[in-house]
Amino acid sequence: MGRAYEVRKASIQKTGAAKGKIYTTYAKEIYLAAKKGSPNPDANVTLKRLIEKAKKNQVPSDIITRALDKAKGLGQDEYHEVIYEGFGPGASTLIIKCLTDNVNRTVGMVRAAFNKVNKSLGVTNSVAYNYDHLGILSFKYDDEEKIFDALLNEGIEIVDIENEDGYITLSLNPSDVNKTKDVLENLLGEVDYEIDEVGMYAKEKITLTGEDKEIFKNPASLLYGAVLFFCGDGNPKNRHRQKRPAGLSPAGDGGSFAKRAG
Repeated sequence: MGRAYEVRKASIQKTGAAKGKIYTTYAKEIYLAAKKGSPNPDANVTLKRLIEKAKKNQVPSDIITRALDKAKGLGQDEYHEVIYEGFGPGASTLIIKCLTDNVNRTVGMVRAAFNKVNKSLGVTNSVAYNYDHLGILSFKYDDEEKIFDALLNEGIEIVDIENEDGYITLSLNPSDVNKTKDVLENLLGEVDYEIDEVGMYAKEKITLTGEDKEIFKNPASLLYGAVLFFCGDGNPKNRHRQKRPAGLSPAGDGGSFAKRAG
């Protein structure tokens, strides 16, 4: 077949694997949203938004349906959301969010990831105080005052608003994200969000360099694969200009992290 065929084959396999990870992530998140609320999207705003986001990312309908069926008790697997905190390289800290069907197995895998790079898993609240739990929405628009007034009139608390390079970026309380979307869509019509995320954002940053940074940039690192939530460049306003590694959310390029106290 020749080298061109082999390169093409490898590319297709790599793309398929990446899509598979995206599909699995959405399936688990849809399952969890349905379990926490109603499995009926019309009665569960969070679930409805998540399904819309999944469809936008071309997640097949049968995967969405199977996730909803599991939440209704029609499947055998049951997933749990668990959050771990730890101490990374270069005085950095991490918050790791997992969705798992086996908590004991998962904590063992996460601990092993830290041990592999000679770092340690912390206890609950050992690093969480270094982060803010925020919802971030970013979309192309340039009238900051109009957005601010519309949200204020609906009683929505805006943690921060930034207008830069033709993008409005809102930092919000996570509980206000869905209501904010309703206000924006009533005001502007359909909104194409460049960023639509809820995550943990560092209050104080530290930039990793050299070997410390390579731990996270090397795909072979177990720690890289374990991290779901960590802080990117620490500035939610810059999200639309960052490209993050696959599977990492809501971080930026893996270069900057929350600073460890002391």
